[in-house]
Amino acid sequence: MAEEKDDIQVDTPEEKVTRKKGGNKKLLIIIVAASIVLGAGGFAGYKLLASKGSGEHTAEKKDESHAKTTILALDPFVLNLADHGRYLKVTVQFELSDKTLEETVKDRTPQLRDTIITLVSSKSLSSIASPEGKFQLKDEILFRANQVMGMEKEIFKNLYFTEFVMQ
Repeated sequence: MAEEKDDIQVDTPEEKVTRKKGGNKKLLIIIVAASIVLGAGGFAGYKLLASKGSGEHTAEKKDESHAKTTILALDPFVLNLADHGRYLKVTVQFELSDKTLEETVKDRTPQLRDTIITLVSSKSLSSIASPEGKFQLKDEILFRANQVMGMEKEIFKNLYFTEFVMQ
């Protein structure tokens, strides 16, 4: 029995710390190497897949989407705002969802202008002075313009303010 006790090794606390540090270094090196390999593989895969998707096919899609839309400019508006003595000069351009609807929209221009005049003249200077106010005004005009057209699908995709002067 005395011989069995001699075979058992007792580690001092310093030896345990040294052994743990060596194991942690190996684990850290393995993790870093695996991360580099996986990252490089993911990057290479992404580049290969991205290069297959680009080229003539996406260029054709862009040309088709631009061919279907058109921009329709309305004459400038000079409007009284709800605040007494305040004015707004605004020029609006609509982006149509389909080029074939351009004549229909031109026929309904008086209704569109009336809707815009009624809506904008009810606004105060403080409500449309901020960027958020302009975005809200854009959304309201788009919504009402699509309502005026009375079709099942939305005719106007977007609205652009090309001139916006407040006094």
